[in-house]
Amino acid sequence: MRIVIATAALLCIGAANTGWAQSPAGSADNCGDLITLATRGNSTTSYSLAGGASGGGKPQAALVILPGGPGFADLDAKGCARKLLGESLLRSRSLFHRAGLATALIDAPTDYHGVDGLGGFRIAQQHAEDIGKVIADVRNRTDLPVWLAATSRGTISAANAASRLAGKQAPDGLVLTSPITSGREGGYKAWVAQTVFSVNLRQVRIPLLVVAHAADTCIRTPPMLAPEIAEQASAMRKQTFIVKGGTGRSAAGLDACEGNTPHGFAGQDAELAAGIVRFISGGSY
Repeated sequence: MRIVIATAALLCIGAANTGWAQSPAGSADNCGDLITLATRGNSTTSYSLAGGASGGGKPQAALVILPGGPGFADLDAKGCARKLLGESLLRSRSLFHRAGLATALIDAPTDYHGVDGLGGFRIAQQHAEDIGKVIADVRNRTDLPVWLAATSRGTISAANAASRLAGKQAPDGLVLTSPITSGREGGYKAWVAQTVFSVNLRQVRIPLLVVAHAADTCIRTPPMLAPEIAEQASAMRKQTFIVKGGTGRSAAGLDACEGNTPHGFAGQDAELAAGIVRFISGGSY
């Protein structure tokens, strides 16, 4: 895979298309083109771009994926994540590609690679701007509508970006899976109180899909609160879907927030990906 370093000139609105070549992602040694952008100060943000439509046609849209947890996927030179591999959206990249989407997996910026990863930065204006630069770059390279998708703690970042960004940096649609709707006030790390409700959801006017699992027992993602996200958003087209079934193991405490539980839609990757693709295509989950 080629590694592309994008300079500020490539981020300008109206920059020429860079001639992105579709990458057949999904194999262990070929996950996408690793692209690195200058973001804030001396920091950079990398993402892995891959995918294509079946039959070699042009993809219908690009899906920018924000991981949960600390947000640090630790992308290698081949665009492959070395961390957070158990998350549902990361597991499903090849499913999205086969369904006709390109994907762009965003890593944490270089100044947030520590133990806490993005931590409390997820609700910051600067974080939204970092994501906006990636969205604009993906739009420029692919000439496609760009949707933003996130799971678990990544949903805070996605909601923050969708509520703040405009123009070519703004996503065309938003997908939130297992969204963080319950925080912990008074914790030893103040940022654990942050949820998707920490940002101005009324500024979210783009199409919005919220997906939760009925059996999710993660303390931060109670499924009964998921519908409130769409209720607060100003989107004209929005849907909340509560998934049932799957093969996720029962767990308690923080173990219930792992990818092999209902929180991570274990055993339901194909169902989840197909529903997301249908919504992006104009239908219902």
